[in-house]
Amino acid sequence: MSNSNGEQYDSKKYLDMDLLRFTTAGSVDDGKSTLIGRLLYDSKSIFEDQLEAIEKTSRSSGEEEVNLALLTDGLKAEREQKITIDVAYRYFATPKRKFIIADTPGHIQYTRNMVTGASTAELAIVLIDATKGVLTQSKRHAFISSLLQIPHLVVAVNKMDLVDYSEDRFNEIVQDFRAFAKKLEIDNITYIPISALVGDNVVDKNGKTSWYKGPTLLHHLETVKVDASHNVVDFRFPVQYVIRPNQNFRGFSGRIESGRIKPGDEVTVLPSRLSSRVKEIVTKDGNLDEAFPGDSVVLTIDDEIDISRGDMIVRKNNVPKITTQFEAYLCWMNEEEMQPGKQYMLMHTTSTTAVYIDDVVYRMNVDTLRREDAEILKLNEIGRVKLTTAKPLFIDAYQVNQRTGSFIIVDVASNVTVGAGMIRATSTEDGSHGMHSTSEREKRTLVSPDVVWEPWNISREEREKRNGHQARVLWFTGISGAGKSTIAKAAERKLWDSGKQTILLDGDQVRHGLNGDLGFSPVDRTENIRRVGETAKLFFEHGNIVLCTFVSPYRKDRDTVRKLFPGAQFMEVHVTCNPETAHQRDPKGLYEKAKKGEIKNLTGFDGEYQEPENPEVVINTDEMSVEAAVDMVISKCIDL
Repeated sequence: MSNSNGEQYDSKKYLDMDLLRFTTAGSVDDGKSTLIGRLLYDSKSIFEDQLEAIEKTSRSSGEEEVNLALLTDGLKAEREQKITIDVAYRYFATPKRKFIIADTPGHIQYTRNMVTGASTAELAIVLIDATKGVLTQSKRHAFISSLLQIPHLVVAVNKMDLVDYSEDRFNEIVQDFRAFAKKLEIDNITYIPISALVGDNVVDKNGKTSWYKGPTLLHHLETVKVDASHNVVDFRFPVQYVIRPNQNFRGFSGRIESGRIKPGDEVTVLPSRLSSRVKEIVTKDGNLDEAFPGDSVVLTIDDEIDISRGDMIVRKNNVPKITTQFEAYLCWMNEEEMQPGKQYMLMHTTSTTAVYIDDVVYRMNVDTLRREDAEILKLNEIGRVKLTTAKPLFIDAYQVNQRTGSFIIVDVASNVTVGAGMIRATSTEDGSHGMHSTSEREKRTLVSPDVVWEPWNISREEREKRNGHQARVLWFTGISGAGKSTIAKAAERKLWDSGKQTILLDGDQVRHGLNGDLGFSPVDRTENIRRVGETAKLFFEHGNIVLCTFVSPYRKDRDTVRKLFPGAQFMEVHVTCNPETAHQRDPKGLYEKAKKGEIKNLTGFDGEYQEPENPEVVINTDEMSVEAAVDMVISKCIDL
């Protein structure tokens, strides 16, 4: 295929060139989309059909000149309003380098899109309208670029043609921005006067700015050093998937987020902290002698170690921080404001866990870079927060390792991404800023203050080896009277008699001690299951088959418990029957009390029960005997 100049692309040469990812940002109507269009147009990177299309659209809109912004403003709403709403990605190449551009929105309400577009960039272009100067939104995007540790920043002073190419005006804007940038963590800033509409200093120089002695924008993009920010020291390999096509091969697939690795290197697996050596680095094109950041590979190791998705392989003497509490800069990306104390889901590398936002330390005023007291963050606001996760994460500070120092937060109910974070510290600071914890939030905090996680003295893998079977959690859920306890007790007896290490956790037992302070409100039910899940985890890590019998009516609570365990070692057993059957059985007399009004919100009577969507086992006790049900449960555990 040829470009608008009739030139043919050499695909092999294109693949061999290095790549620069950069983003454009600024305030509204600073000319970001026009600038990208000018880069593509003047560098002869527009295909003929693209040029014909935008020429046709420009004519139909009554515009005298070709509107180059149309090359990136792809949404219909953007074309009608002549603004950029979404992040528009474009790809082009010159004889020296290939590029991926993220054109991000200028409107304040789309700041979250700017975070998305800049998250993988190595260079950011902040456009400033020469007629308006440095605006708040320009500062906002520069601050976000600093937070994201983008190593190179270009301040492109656009629309110089509207100020008669005034050197004084350019120097005034440069001075204002430098004063602001002193507060940022950006060392490499380049200032270029341009006119995206006319093309001055974008690809070619123009005599009208003869006082400017620096490079054109394209020349700077072609020559700036890339990959300098890549961490090649700290080896981090989050496991995405375990590959076992047969008994002779067991590999762990994933992407090397940082560092390098070779066969024979000694590694440690987290969280077990068991060590081994890399046996092979496998790819579809053959084995490698060494792998580097960004490589997607399959690692095999010398020893049989239990490794699953969410685990991380690192070097033995270079281990990330293992913690459930840390602080981060958080950009709130949802129209629904933050709710401290609410359970969200955090996604970090290949690990997913429940998370609570314990406190907002401060909110950042991006205009003045001053810290302000705040109790919550709203859409597009940025602040420093304290977080607590349900299970330990393997993290580095974002300044050291962007891959293991970043995360997103997802709303559990809507599955919408609500925040993006950059980890700044793992220690807690004085709580003088922001909101103090309430008793309710203290109740829901998952880790006591000033407590450091202590690794297991004897690993689960060692215990499993001695026991002769894997640890497992069997979670029996269903309404009262369905038969959960009866089946679980019979299953435990059969497993115990066959020599297995077992423990049975029953709802009535834990409410006589451990959870005796809890009632049956939705909040207390959630806390009841949380505590049981953590207790089951303790027994699980000691190599037991843990059988849990709890109504556990809420799907999200059961899903939260599931995430505490390796995927294949947690089994949800839905014990069901016709509600009328359960009412007739009424083993504890609960339904009779509910009928008399002595019990409110009884699950299975007038209280909600959310059935499992994809349980491992479903047992209908209207149709199946206890013996058959036990056989079905145990048949799912044949590897025990």
